Amino acid sequence: MIALVFPSNAAVASSPKLLDRLRWILRTKHYSIRTEQAYVDWTRRFILFHNKRHPDEMGEKEISDFLSHLAVEKNVSASTQNQAFSALLFLYQQVLDRKLDFIDNVQRVTRPAKLPVVFTPAEARAVLRQLNGDHQLMAELLYGSGLRLMECLRLRIKDIDFGYNRITVRDGKGLRERVALLPQEVRRSLRVHLERVKEIHRKDLAQGAGKVYLPFALKRKYPNAERAWIWQYVFPALKLSVDPRSGEIRRHHIAEKNLQNSVKLAIRAAGIRKAASCHTFRHSFATHLLESGYDIRTVQELLGHKNVATTMIYTHVLNRPGIHIRSPLDRPQASTSESDSDYC
Repeated sequence: MIALVFPSNAAVASSPKLLDRLRWILRTKHYSIRTEQAYVDWTRRFILFHNKRHPDEMGEKEISDFLSHLAVEKNVSASTQNQAFSALLFLYQQVLDRKLDFIDNVQRVTRPAKLPVVFTPAEARAVLRQLNGDHQLMAELLYGSGLRLMECLRLRIKDIDFGYNRITVRDGKGLRERVALLPQEVRRSLRVHLERVKEIHRKDLAQGAGKVYLPFALKRKYPNAERAWIWQYVFPALKLSVDPRSGEIRRHHIAEKNLQNSVKLAIRAAGIRKAASCHTFRHSFATHLLESGYDIRTVQELLGHKNVATTMIYTHVLNRPGIHIRSPLDRPQASTSESDSDYC
């Protein structure tokens, strides 16, 4: 057996390259590559803002100044400022091993309350009709199962259960697993799609390829799993690519930009004048279930929300003026004779 040796925390801390230490600790804690890229970028921007001073020489005041600069001068959104704050907290607490005191005097960005954009059932169908092929199938899963964009793209063969008509979402937000619906309407097209994907995988294996990314330590535990059919992505990319971390050549899932651009064009072609996107299908899934009378706890479970308060936003959508409330202008008008008789 080959013994795998990882550097100790002390060895990593003694490394002169701060960003390399940050990347290493993010990976040991199984953060996604997107989070890794964002945290490294915020750390770099924080250092450059303070004239390339080392973060170990700075503290709460410098963090407060940087966050206020983002809000006042850069005019960033609330979520952007919060992401920068989370990145710096991780840097100081996990990498530099420093406990920060309370950070005050920060100009915080106030997030205005926003209602999600929702398609009507007719609009959702109209957008789906404008799509074709794999993009149509993916959009049908976004709407019919309530999946997030990346949850759909990261689906693997083993996650599809035709017997129980369900989809297991394993790489959800916060790495939480949940069970989603498998719509009856997509069963046949999904089976046909998987047969085509299986043929692509056979050709990859015949050419000595066929590898796929495996999360965590599964590659060491199951050395042959990266070539197994059940671990392949449901929506694989057209070409093989180089893994940015390991450098291995694998077949990754399709890029999210492809579907986003197709949905954007489909919305425009359907003549829908809403600021909609792929995520609008998920909003529409939740709203239409509540309109059909399903319990909010059931919708919460299907969406994978940790707190029911997050799901409650869709009840506000249902209560908006113009949906179930009748305007006074739309009431039938009384005849002139009836109106005159009231004053006699």
